[in-house]
This record gives sequence, structure tokens and C-alpha cells, in this order.
Amino acid sequence: MLATIARRPHLSRPSFSFTHPLHCINQSIPPLPFSPQILNHLRCTLAARMEAIGVLMMCPMNNYLEEELNKRFNLFRYWKQPRPSEFLTQHAQSIRAVVGNATAGADAKLIEALPKLEIVSSFSVGLDKIDLTKCKEKGIRVTNTPDVLTDDVADLAIGLMLAVLRRICECDKYVRRGEWKFGDFKLTSKFSGKRVGIIGLGRIGLAVAKRAEAFDCPISYYSRSQKNTNYKYYGSVVELASNCDILVVACALTPETTHIVNREVMDALGPSGVLINIGRGPHVDEPELVSALVEGRLGGAGLDVFEKEPEVPEQLFGLENVVLLPHVGSGTVETRKDMADLVLRNLEAHFANKPLLTPVV
Repeated sequence: MLATIARRPHLSRPSFSFTHPLHCINQSIPPLPFSPQILNHLRCTLAARMEAIGVLMMCPMNNYLEEELNKRFNLFRYWKQPRPSEFLTQHAQSIRAVVGNATAGADAKLIEALPKLEIVSSFSVGLDKIDLTKCKEKGIRVTNTPDVLTDDVADLAIGLMLAVLRRICECDKYVRRGEWKFGDFKLTSKFSGKRVGIIGLGRIGLAVAKRAEAFDCPISYYSRSQKNTNYKYYGSVVELASNCDILVVACALTPETTHIVNREVMDALGPSGVLINIGRGPHVDEPELVSALVEGRLGGAGLDVFEKEPEVPEQLFGLENVVLLPHVGSGTVETRKDMADLVLRNLEAHFANKPLLTPVV
């Protein structure tokens, strides 16, 4: 009967919505001469097809995402496999998608081990854990989660600036230790009006700039190319650091941007300057950062990311001019759900032969 319906030239193909775990048919489509039994059969067929698709989740990243992947697909949890190589060999023919994040993605070795892999969907905006070249060679699609986390990361950057300059964390400890009873806390530094330099004026960098402008901060930036903006452009990171009070790292991590903040940049920023890193840990030469802070060649730092997470240099723990966060730039309930939904929608779009929402490759 389905075949007969498909041959009728005057009938348009029904469109389906995959936003619900049961893949219900979109209620907005015009009524079609399908019986309830046929519609139910179509719905069940689509659901069954999705549930048979093998999806490999690389590490625990979000409970909601994990639960939804488990409902909608045949989910494999990579971090729970005691013998990863044997596991990949056993399931190589059934895994068609990989879900990774800023910690674990899809390198060349993993890609080669999965001959049926069609798509890598990253629960992150960063792509440094995915071998994009290998994906392009093999025709593997890649998606990430841009835009939905921009506000949270930019908000956090401003929070770090305030926390470092106004010594908010130290003030909190001062009150908790009962020291306020014996005298006022020492004076701190003003944030409003400080010159803010941004490395990378993409979505997040631009959002940081707009927020800092609300504090009357002059904005300048360094990027691979000059942008169509009124912000002042500098052709090198050293030149940018020499002309700002706060230097914000907001660029993508690539071989070219690894250790883009080195000793020369830190010295240019100087003993009154503050470094804010909401990008990736390897953007900053960490041993040089520790030395600059300990020796007083750099005024302070607000760090949400580190070179070898979750390891953090212990020399930083005793410095009151440093604020340390455990990579929580996008770590709000609202944003993580939006990111998870974007991962799910990209996967379902791909396997339904629909356009991807946030394609990278």
C-alpha cells in the first residue's frame, strides 16, 4: 500500500519533525490521505531506523545529552570500555556517528578505526580535538555548537576581569576568615575605563567587546585579518599587549595560535596588566605565565582553561592576583541544554538526509 501511495504523482512527500524522541510527524503539514495506521507505521519505521544507528559518545559530558542519545540511537559509551581497541574492532561496522567535546573528539586513529563513520558532532564550539583534515578526506561531516554558548563565555570573561581587578575572591575569603573585624580590605583596581585588547574578534571576542564597552573600556584587537569594525586593529599580539591593560584570549586553537601568548607578550602587557583566557589552555605558554606572575612581571590573570586540564600549576594556588576556574565558560544549565539539543538536531538532520544546522565540514 505504501508503494502505491508513493507512485501517486499528485501527492507531495510528507515532511517529518525529529525534535521529539518518538520522531512524531510535524503537525504543521497539510492533511494527507494517509490512514492513522499508515502514519503510525511510518512513525515507527523512522524511530526504529534512528534507534539502530550506532553513536559513540567519547566521554561523560552532559546527563541530558547522554539520556537523549540513549533514547534516540544505539548509544555506545567509549569511556566505559575496559579494552577500547577491542571494542572498536567489535563495533566498527555499526558506529556511524561520534559525539565529542572540548576534551575528547575524533583523532585520525579513531576515524580510521570506524569505516562506517559519517558524522562527528561536537558538544563544544572548539574543534581542536577533531582531525578536520582526515574528516574532509573521508567525507565525514562535522558539526559544533556555536552561538548558543557565546553569551555565557563572554559574561564569564567580564566576571574574570572584575574578579581579578577588584580581588573579589580574596575579599570573600577576608570576610569568611573574620579579618574584616580588624580592618578594612586593601584597595583594589578599577575596571571601568580600562583598555581591553582581544585576541580573536569572532563571535565570542565580539561579545566580550560589546560588554566591555558598557564599562567605557576602549577596545582594540588582533585577528588574522582586519575586521569591519571601529575597534582599533593591531597587526601583532605584542603590539596589542603593549597598548592595553587587559588582554583577552578568545581565538580558536590552531597550530598557529598555540602559545600565541608567550613571554614576549606577557612582558609587553607588563606588571600592571591582566591576562584573561577563556579560549583554550594551550593558547598560553603556561610555564612562562607562572614565572611572570610569581616574579611580578605580570599584574594578574583570570583563567578558565589550562594546558593539561584538569591539572593546574600548583604555583598559582597561593597567588591572590589570580582567579582559577575549572573550564566552566559555557557551564550553565540553560546553555548546556541548548548545546545538547543542537548536537541531537544535527545528528537527526544528518540521518534524515536534511541540511545540518551548524556544519563545519
